[in-house]
Amino acid sequence: MARKVLKALGLTDSELSILLVNDTQMQELNRLYRSKDKTTDVLSFSMNEGDYSDINTNLLGDIVISLPAAKRQAKEKGHGIYDEIAILLIHGILHLLGYDHEKGGKEETRMRRMEKKILEAAQ
Repeated sequence: MARKVLKALGLTDSELSILLVNDTQMQELNRLYRSKDKTTDVLSFSMNEGDYSDINTNLLGDIVISLPAAKRQAKEKGHGIYDEIAILLIHGILHLLGYDHEKGGKEETRMRRMEKKILEAAQ
């Protein structure tokens, strides 16, 4: 699925790592890197920001997905776990590319629209 998503985004030479964790591990990462002491569904860590970001521009970064959160959300939304992981993966990749729904408004709409477009293209 990751290859299909990257291809749909025109990033065929790009790389990323994906880590599936439990809620405890996700909460620790969220607390450590975002100062939010709670679990979340997906975190993205860009390799294209900060010092040394120009070393390997094909390396997008790391995406961490909470498998229990994905299971809960899949059940809530009425689809399978693999579909939810695909949605979270797309969401994480868009964050690596600079999309930010937390700003709200037009930026959130732009990101949600792109998520839908990429999900359809990657199917």
